[in-house]
Amino acid sequence: MSVRIRIVFHSLYTHVYQLAEAVAAGAREVPGTEVFLERVAETLPVEVLEKMGAVDAGKAFAHIPIADPHALADSDAVILGSPTRFGGATASMRAFLDATGGLWVKNALVGKVGSAFTSTASQHGGQETTLTSMHTFFYHQGMVVVGVPYTAAELLKLDEVSGGTPYGATTIAGGRGERSPSANELAIARFQGRHVAGIASKLHG
Repeated sequence: MSVRIRIVFHSLYTHVYQLAEAVAAGAREVPGTEVFLERVAETLPVEVLEKMGAVDAGKAFAHIPIADPHALADSDAVILGSPTRFGGATASMRAFLDATGGLWVKNALVGKVGSAFTSTASQHGGQETTLTSMHTFFYHQGMVVVGVPYTAAELLKLDEVSGGTPYGATTIAGGRGERSPSANELAIARFQGRHVAGIASKLHG
């Protein structure tokens, strides 16, 4: 049987979506994996998204299917991606996680792998607190939390401004969303996908 890796993200300006694609690419490098890339349902009204300038950006990932919280139970690993809102995940991501109470009651996620990635506007905009807040969800569900070990050499790259933490891949979007994920940040995201898929494969075996 294949190892099922489910990557669920929320993105407004494509930054988290780009990381999600890189995480998925890394996971697919592990033989025997089946990767599902999905997005959470948007909770903001269209008129608000238009004022934020997020409608056109959202068209870039409109083809990605909406995630079903119940499908997490059919996964061997769940990797969550969300922008940062005041040091935590967005309301859309939290609404998705809040819908998993039935899985908690059934212990449906116990022993599965959990991992997370994020995006912030600034270099110190709450990346690590956002990741660890999503880790809290994994702990409550009884999951095995996996980050990015320092065998990812890109974490120690100091000759440029870059996201990336041992808690998960990150990118810095800029105050107006003008900065795209760098090659270094995308490499960390690919490493994370590959690393999570490798551990999930071992646990599955």
